[in-house]
Amino acid sequence: MKLKTIAINGVFAALYIAVTFFVQPFGFSNIQFRLSEIFNHLIVFNKKYFIGIVVGVILANFFYSPIVAYDLIFGVGQTVISLFITIITSKLIKGIIPRMIVNTIIFTASMFLIAIELKLAYGLPFPLTYLTTAVGEFVVMVIGIPIMYYLNKRVNFEKLI
Repeated sequence: MKLKTIAINGVFAALYIAVTFFVQPFGFSNIQFRLSEIFNHLIVFNKKYFIGIVVGVILANFFYSPIVAYDLIFGVGQTVISLFITIITSKLIKGIIPRMIVNTIIFTASMFLIAIELKLAYGLPFPLTYLTTAVGEFVVMVIGIPIMYYLNKRVNFEKLI
């Protein structure tokens, strides 16, 4: 792996952690609004962002989660699975915005893993928890589409790494 790829992934991992810190009370409950999840859209530009996103999730969950062990399994697992599915589906989909829409759907649907986590950790009801976490993820990811699209116009994420 090139030094530039490692450095860029480190920057995005750090950004994920920093943004998670600022919305911390809203990122680790049954109503999640983890703004840092917009960085999940980086995967549609280049699969090399996988490491930076996953490292960011691991470290954010390790440092800020009140249920670290659960989050390191379920939260990281949800991210890894969703990123892999997005990498596979992105090969079949033309255009950045359609890929981000599919990525949003994948991440939203996979929030059932977070609902399972919260049921195990806190005994929260699965259906309601799945609904609230999925809605939060959906909103953040939808907000992220125009943000990442326009940032890409300035930065060119595909070639940056």
